[in-house]
Amino acid sequence: MAEDPAGSGASPPWAAPGDDAARLQRLQALELLLTEQRFRIGRHVSACGGAGPDRGGADRSTLPHPAAAPVGRAVQSLLDALPVPVTVIRPLPGTRDPRDRFLYVAQNRAAREYGARVLPPGGLAAWSGPVPLFERFPTLAGTAVPRLLDAAHRTGEPQGPEAAEWPLPGPDGLTVRVSSEVRVTPSDDLLLLSWERGHESLMAQEAQRLVGVCWAEWSLGDGAVEVSSGFGHVLGAADGEPPPGLLELGRRVTPQSLDALYRAVHDILLSAPVAECDLHLTGPDDRIVHLVAEPVRLASGPVWAVRAVLHDATSDRRSHALAERATREAQAQRERADTVAEVAERLRDAVLPGFPAELARHGVEAVAVYRPEARAARVGGDWYKTRVLPSGKLLVALGDARGHGLAAVTLMAKLRYALAGLAYTGELVERLTGWLNAVACDDGEESTATAVIARYHPDRRLLRWTCAGHPAPVLVRDGEPRLLDPPPGGPGMPLGVLPEETYTAAETPLRPGDVVLLYSDGLIERRGSDLDQDSARLLRAVARGAAGGVPPGRDALGTFVRDLVDGLTGPHAEDDATVLAFRVVDPDAREGKGD
Repeated sequence: MAEDPAGSGASPPWAAPGDDAARLQRLQALELLLTEQRFRIGRHVSACGGAGPDRGGADRSTLPHPAAAPVGRAVQSLLDALPVPVTVIRPLPGTRDPRDRFLYVAQNRAAREYGARVLPPGGLAAWSGPVPLFERFPTLAGTAVPRLLDAAHRTGEPQGPEAAEWPLPGPDGLTVRVSSEVRVTPSDDLLLLSWERGHESLMAQEAQRLVGVCWAEWSLGDGAVEVSSGFGHVLGAADGEPPPGLLELGRRVTPQSLDALYRAVHDILLSAPVAECDLHLTGPDDRIVHLVAEPVRLASGPVWAVRAVLHDATSDRRSHALAERATREAQAQRERADTVAEVAERLRDAVLPGFPAELARHGVEAVAVYRPEARAARVGGDWYKTRVLPSGKLLVALGDARGHGLAAVTLMAKLRYALAGLAYTGELVERLTGWLNAVACDDGEESTATAVIARYHPDRRLLRWTCAGHPAPVLVRDGEPRLLDPPPGGPGMPLGVLPEETYTAAETPLRPGDVVLLYSDGLIERRGSDLDQDSARLLRAVARGAAGGVPPGRDALGTFVRDLVDGLTGPHAEDDATVLAFRVVDPDAREGKGD
């Protein structure tokens, strides 16, 4: 099982970001992480037999081997003239210990310079003559080098190049990583082990693989194709499959992409500096490859070849297509929501007209404020109704139909018009509420609503009201607010829940100057709070607004209600909020005022 480099779990061992102390903690944690991993690497190299000046391997590796025969001066001069690092290896047949099978007998100037450049000072004991190769470099035994040496010695054929990486122990617990491309070339009874830095080419290959990029060059004179190692991976080709020419590539793409490939090659042959296109490959994975090509020209001659970089753009294109589709769907939904909201708003305006002027002649002035929620579905099911009945009594009601949009406004309109018609029967508000409940039940299981249905008797200044699952009204008297006591037996069920539900009425005597507030639950309900907290917050807000009394007149009453709604909902209302306020006034004092 692999060790956990963080020490204990996946969470980073630092505090929340945002200050210098947290940044310092991050740096310290990173330093600890790297130090621990450096220790693990050093321990692993030691376990694999790594030799160094402090690892006990120097004594034997620096002693000349008894079978050693140094190379002559002429051979050494020839080796030093080679531009690449070369180590001369002498096979020793018949040795039992694999570590003694190959003797390291010489090196050239490039090899010495390479070691001085790559290895830290003191990282390896000084070399004083021929020694066994794998005693000098124990970790080299875990690479392809032993196999290449064996094959070259057995067959007499050059071997490689192959990538090889191995660690070398250095001073102070450091471990040097060597990455090279190695070759073995037989020469009489010797083997020349040469290497070149392979790290850059290996990193280039891995980088191409990580981002799905490759290159290709198509020769137009003889049809030859030269490609990078990742070409087959980008095109999704099988291992060992020869790279396709431009014509074969055209056979592998869809008809639309063939047109795009033709235009790109055509433009390149007409000396366009660059051409690019997307190629949709035929096959089970529907791969998409983006091609960027340029011409390769002879001096003062025609285009000799097409050079291109290819990128596997399948994931990018699909993500882009999904994002565009999601954007279009979201836009369509917004347009549908805007259309529904516009229709709902117009319907609301049609079914919620202003207050009749005759209210004032019956001792009442009334205002209403409606605040829609801030989200896209702007119109909900809040509704209210005031009407002077033939008996001289006043119908006052406020309700909240379930949901938002057209469905809620439709239910709201049904209930409001039904109540307006039923009120003309002169029946008690208890009976009116029961009938309204039957209307909601007949409309379907989803057609539920809450409401306060009231009738005001001007001659007795008496308010009789029922509650169908709705918040209790607030009475403001002499600047002091309080919740009205619920009807006997408590509030009834919301409309549309139980067909046979019965309702009782509460009676509240009123005085001139009293203000009664009916409101929807969107005015006070907040996530994470309860009804008592919501009601207490409402009473505090009303008390602040009514301190010193609410000035007379409908305009002043309207200002009081708007300030109340603004203070409780803020600029981003979480739900529809409606307040219907009516105030008892002296009808003789208001006669002819036109409010």
